[in-house]
Amino acid sequence: MLLAGLPALAQTAAPPLSAEAFDAYTRGKTLFYGRGGAAYGVERYLDNRRVIWSFLDGDCKKGVWYEDAGQICFLYEDRLDPQCWTFSQGPNGLVARFEDDPDATELYEAEDIGEEMLCYGPDVGV
Repeated sequence: MLLAGLPALAQTAAPPLSAEAFDAYTRGKTLFYGRGGAAYGVERYLDNRRVIWSFLDGDCKKGVWYEDAGQICFLYEDRLDPQCWTFSQGPNGLVARFEDDPDATELYEAEDIGEEMLCYGPDVGV
């Protein structure tokens, strides 16, 4: 996988993206994210600040994003609590820091890893 060759996130000190800059960069794209050299998840960015997220397991969650206090926050259909991140532009794409905490989870935009975003339908009962 190409993720293994990507450096850690600490490489960037770029300023956080505004909602407008984040929207301009992501809208219409499907971005894969990595963490610590491994695949983490994928998000499809739609019009009107709508998204679809998956941990690459085929279980996709619809959501929306909004800006709050300089962070980009996501609300998904299966969670009531917002997931807020600070996004900045790194040399290889987006860098995301959870709740803008230097000790928290950091993700980076991965290069093409040769996978597509798969979303399986709802579980079917017997």
